[in-house]
Amino acid sequence: MLKDKTIEKKVRDDRLRKRIREKVKGTPERPRVHVFKSNAYIYTQVIDDREGSVLLTASTLEKEFREKAKSTKNKDACGLLGELLGKRLKAAKIERVVFDRGVHPYHGRIKTLADAIRKEGIQF
Repeated sequence: MLKDKTIEKKVRDDRLRKRIREKVKGTPERPRVHVFKSNAYIYTQVIDDREGSVLLTASTLEKEFREKAKSTKNKDACGLLGELLGKRLKAAKIERVVFDRGVHPYHGRIKTLADAIRKEGIQF
């Protein structure tokens, strides 16, 4: 019996997400930077897993981001988003984070976002 391809992809992604989350944990000293990528936008959250709270967010939907960028779904947009998140992390006095790429491979837009955060002086 053949399964629907979307169901197979969801099961695969859930298994991968669980495997990554077993290893990547955010603490108050080193919160987790989680990246969610849709076809049109990118959302990032800085999470303290011990408290279960979101410390900071940044996305390509924000007014501050939209004033600077032309597009929301290319590498340039990810670079700007990484700079924006890096500045917010610096303002919150967070110097070290753990990067959680989610189910997405570490290349392309995800890698550009991570490199832009590193350029702002955040270590991970």
